[in-house]
Amino acid sequence: MEASGTSGTPGTSDAAGSVRPTAAPPLTERQRERRRRILHATARLACRGGFEAVQMREVAESSQVALGTLYRYFPSKVHLLVATMHDQLERLHGTLRKSPPTGDTAADRVAQTLMRAFGALQREPRLAEAMARALTFADRGVSPEVDQVSRQTTAIILDAMGGLENPTPEQLSAIRVIEHTWHSTLITWLAGRASLTQVRVDIETVCRLIDVTEAGARGRAPRPGSVASG
Repeated sequence: MEASGTSGTPGTSDAAGSVRPTAAPPLTERQRERRRRILHATARLACRGGFEAVQMREVAESSQVALGTLYRYFPSKVHLLVATMHDQLERLHGTLRKSPPTGDTAADRVAQTLMRAFGALQREPRLAEAMARALTFADRGVSPEVDQVSRQTTAIILDAMGGLENPTPEQLSAIRVIEHTWHSTLITWLAGRASLTQVRVDIETVCRLIDVTEAGARGRAPRPGSVASG
C-alpha cells in the first residue's frame, strides 16, 4: 500500500495506552505528482460547481487515479478540500514573494497581503466557498490538514511583516486573531452578509494589532501605577 499524502497516518501506543501519530515517510516524486493531480482536479471541479461538485469518484477519474488510491491520500472530501486550500495558499505565497506588499508599516503590508489573497479567492467564488465550507465542517480527524492551512497563513503574514523570524507570544496571538478574522470575513462575504468594503475595513482594523504588538516587542512602557524594579 502506498503511503498517505496527508492523512491516515498510523500511530504507536505508549505505556499509558495512548496513541501517538508516527511521521509518514516522505512521498516519492511519483506520489507527489499524483497528489498534485488530485488537488488540481479538486480545484477544477470546485470552480465549476462548488462544494457539491467535488465527488470523490469524479476527482479520481479526473486525476486518473484509482478511487482506492484517492481514499488512501484523502479519507474524505473535507480532507481533500482543506488540503486544496493549503495548496492554493502555497501558490499565493509564491506569488507574494515575487511581488511583496509595499505598505509603510507591518500592519499596512499584512492588510494589503490579505486583501490580495481575498481578491484571488473572489475570482473563484465557488472554489472559495467549497474550501471555506470544508474548513467549517472539519473535525479532529482533519486536524493535520487544518494545521497546515494555519501554518501556511501564518507564514504568509510573517513574510508580509518583514520576514519576522522570532515572533513573541503576543505577536503570534495577534496573528491568530488576524487569521480568525480573515476566515470569518471570507465566510460572511461568501454568504452575502458583508460587502467587500466591510471586509477591507475589518481586515485593516484587525491588522492594527500588529503595530501594537510590535511596539510591545521593542519594550513596553510601565503601566500606570506599576512599580519599577531597581
